[in-house]
Amino acid sequence: MRRLAALFLCALPLAAPAAAQSVGCGNTAAGFDQWKGQFARVAQQNGVGQAGINALMGASYNTGTIAADRNQKSFTYTLEKFMEIRGASVIVQRGRSLKAQNPQFYASLERIYGIPAGVLIAIHGMETAFGSFMGDTNLVSATATLAYDCRRPAFFTPHLIAALKLVDQGSITTATVGAKHGELGHTQFLPGNALNYGRDGNGDGRVDLYNLSDAMASTAWYLRQKGWQPGGGYQEGQVNFPVLNEWNAATVYQRAIAIMAAQIDG
Repeated sequence: MRRLAALFLCALPLAAPAAAQSVGCGNTAAGFDQWKGQFARVAQQNGVGQAGINALMGASYNTGTIAADRNQKSFTYTLEKFMEIRGASVIVQRGRSLKAQNPQFYASLERIYGIPAGVLIAIHGMETAFGSFMGDTNLVSATATLAYDCRRPAFFTPHLIAALKLVDQGSITTATVGAKHGELGHTQFLPGNALNYGRDGNGDGRVDLYNLSDAMASTAWYLRQKGWQPGGGYQEGQVNFPVLNEWNAATVYQRAIAIMAAQIDG
């Protein structure tokens, strides 16, 4: 299952870190190590502790992340083509099976958060093929690379700060891997969203988005916080369809999720 572009995934307008504008940027690996030293001061000013700073200083410039960021094409496809290449029929079939295997789990999520099972399952299937592939790229390095890169530093700088804070909290480590743009877990939260919307779904006292219960609870909580109205429809023209834009700004993605979700719940 191919990954979604981080520009659209869980896009969250985070507050800009203090003095971030003074750090600068670069379009090649040259200067990355110097930039890390400068960014460390910004991170400290924004509450990052020593564990997070150590993670930053150990980050490597990731050419694979840059290549992925420059090659985002699937959102230009028609709905039919998009659903074909993303394996919509397989997602629906597997999603129905997963819901049938654990109906109480998904019913509890809808009872608590108001999000239908089909929506959560469709997102899970779309993002990581139901957890079968959650990424192979060092998360801190990927996020640091994008915060350093001149293309979108304002977007990724808050997510790097968040990733370093997640290291401080023990939610991730310097060895944690995710997708090419730093997304993590079963439904591929960007670090800022993981920090702000992560939920302890299994009651063990910590948030781990590589745990299915935590990831599904966090996804449901995110959608609810973004305006989801329990009991409302989510197809185009219905009250909850615009909330899917908060998860992913590509209309073709939103339409695909709505269609698959209805088929899974149907």
